[in-house]
Amino acid sequence: MPKNELEVFWPRWIFLRGLGLIFFSAFYSLAFQVRGLIGERGILPADYYLHQLSTSLGVVERVWYAPTLLWLNASDFALTLIVIAGIVASGLLIVNVATRPAVAICTVLFLSCIGALQDFSSYQSDGMLLEAGFISFFFAPRGLRPGLGLTDPPSRFSLFMLRWEWFRIYFESGLVKILSGDPHWRNFTAMDDYYQNGPLPSWLGWYVQQLPHWYHAGTVALTFLVELFLVWAVFLPRRFRIGCFFIVTALQIGIIATANYAFLNYLVLLLGVLLLDDRILERIGLTAPARPEPIARSTLYRRLETGILAVALYATVVAFVMGGSTSILALPDRLLAPFRIANAYGLFAVMTPARYEIEFQGSNDGVTWTVYPFRYKPQDVRERPGFYAPYQPRFDWNLWFASLAPWEQNPWVVLTEQRLLDGSPSVLSLFRADPFKGKPPSMVRTVISQYWFTDIPTKRARGAWWRREELGAFSPPVQRDALGNSRLSTPQ
Repeated sequence: MPKNELEVFWPRWIFLRGLGLIFFSAFYSLAFQVRGLIGERGILPADYYLHQLSTSLGVVERVWYAPTLLWLNASDFALTLIVIAGIVASGLLIVNVATRPAVAICTVLFLSCIGALQDFSSYQSDGMLLEAGFISFFFAPRGLRPGLGLTDPPSRFSLFMLRWEWFRIYFESGLVKILSGDPHWRNFTAMDDYYQNGPLPSWLGWYVQQLPHWYHAGTVALTFLVELFLVWAVFLPRRFRIGCFFIVTALQIGIIATANYAFLNYLVLLLGVLLLDDRILERIGLTAPARPEPIARSTLYRRLETGILAVALYATVVAFVMGGSTSILALPDRLLAPFRIANAYGLFAVMTPARYEIEFQGSNDGVTWTVYPFRYKPQDVRERPGFYAPYQPRFDWNLWFASLAPWEQNPWVVLTEQRLLDGSPSVLSLFRADPFKGKPPSMVRTVISQYWFTDIPTKRARGAWWRREELGAFSPPVQRDALGNSRLSTPQ
């Protein structure tokens, strides 16, 4: 068969190895957090959550609502086993062993974590990874050691679906910026404070923040150009698609360098590799050997794959156009929603106007308060913002979201206070250190502060990356009563 632009053996090989690395980063980050988040002594224990569902939903309904293997056992041991199995499966995917089963196992195990993480899984990046993993089962070659999979070329439909996911992430994000009516986008000021107000800024973002308004306005224009117009090149002839790849790749590298969005941007960048083909990669020495005769797939398999992907395609359209609808037309979207394999996307529809940080503090006398130090969040104004992605610190990340709303919308913050008062080792592991050395305080509170990046003169004079102003209490403090039980108390 003559070579043509539909041959994507090397892009597929690169994509699947990269997907394995992203799954590895997801499971690796959970290895250090999952017990503190949903373990037996975690903030939102999975066993309690699943028990609550079992008392209000039928067997099939509750498993569909929360698709997770933890229904079999939600102990700390089970959580650890799932994470370890995920790390092993992602390792197999990385080294190209049993690629198709490996990607299926990674997807199922990651879904099992997401299905029980509750408030700590409300991220679009989780849906992106699960959707990519689901489609990649059909995209990956068969065999124990498939190599480039020359005898098992990817189907056109599975390649289209991965490119379709890439397109939707961009285009829907651009569209929601327009539809939201956010004045920051309309006035081209959305990027002026973007670098300081995101969940986990980097030190390079501090420097970019210092650039003049015209630069930030230019990045807004570039964002609209890429998300609303340039990405349509994925449906155009080959030369346009490849040109688009180089532009959007540069954009993603810039985002990765200035912020920490976990594996999100790495996945979007990786999906972009599928805009390439073997012909372009030959120029850097990735020449595919002569293709043997492909192994035929059964008619039943082809029809089954086409049917499943067609339903997913329809659901992705419905998710964006009719998201939340009770219409019968939206039934596939509602049925697939818990599995997060057919999603609507829309990043940064509304820009965060200010940066607030929640801080946990403990005390034994109600006068002297000691701070619980975070691992990744801004706290010490002299500490340089770091680079953590693709590692995803879900606890730190969620506190950024919680700071943007009243505590009543995030009761898990008070539950964290209670776990700290109880001295839960699992929850304490989410922090950099235990300031009370294993002897929990008699009361724990949260305060909220506003943070700003400093300017260059201040940085030079004081060595401070941040300026901070404490605004007061965030949620009610929790204290231990005479019987040793924790209870909410009047704010101090």
